[in-house]
Amino acid sequence: MAKKKYYVVWVGRKPGIYSSWSDCQAQTNHFDQAKFKSFESLELAEKAYREGWQHHWGKGNAQKTAKGQSNRKTSSGKLSALTSNEIDFNSISVDVGTRGNPGPVEYQGVDTETGEVIFSYGPISKGTNNLGEFLAIVHALAYLNQIGSNKTVYTDSRNAMKWIREKAVSTTLKRDESTAEIWDLIDRALDWLHHHSYENKILKWDTKNWGEIKADYGRK
Repeated sequence: MAKKKYYVVWVGRKPGIYSSWSDCQAQTNHFDQAKFKSFESLELAEKAYREGWQHHWGKGNAQKTAKGQSNRKTSSGKLSALTSNEIDFNSISVDVGTRGNPGPVEYQGVDTETGEVIFSYGPISKGTNNLGEFLAIVHALAYLNQIGSNKTVYTDSRNAMKWIREKAVSTTLKRDESTAEIWDLIDRALDWLHHHSYENKILKWDTKNWGEIKADYGRK
C-alpha cells in the first residue's frame, strides 16, 4: 500500500495543505507560477508551509551559497539560478497514466511552468508504464523538432531515458493482437530516433525535491 502523502501549495488558487493529489492539482493546474510539493507526513508539510516555498520548492531557490549569501535577483525580481539543479521552466514535462501494468496507457506533455497541456495521446488499449514513458519523450522530441525548439524535456523515468539513448527498448511485453497498437507506435518512435537528430536535453525530474512532475496524472 502506498504511503500517505501531504501536498503543500504555497502558490495556487487556494494555498494550503492538501491530503490528496487531485485536490492539489485543482489548486495548481493551469495556475501561472504555481508552487507546490509533496511530503511524507503532516508534520513535515506544516513545517514546510510555514517556512515558505523558497526553502523547499526547487533546489537552489532562495538557498544560501557557500559564502552564506542569498541567491541574487534579476532586474525582474525573479530569483536567478545559481545551481545546475534548478528547474528549467523553458521545458516540456511528460508523464504516463496507466490502468494496470500492462493495461491501457495514455501520456501527455505539458508546459513545465504553467501546466498547460501541449499534447496528449491515448488511451492505447494495452501497454506498459515504461513504454508509455518512452513514447511520451519521443513525442515531445518530435514536436519540438517540428517547431524548431531546443527546449528541455523532463521525465521521471530512468528506463525511458536509457531507451532513448540506446534507441532500443527492452520489455517483456509480447507482440500479439492485443498489443499491436502500442508496438506499432514503438516501431514508429524508434524509426524516428534513428532518422532524426536533436539538441534538446532530456533530464530526470527530481521528484524528491520538486514534488510530482507537472504532467502527472495523479493516479497514486
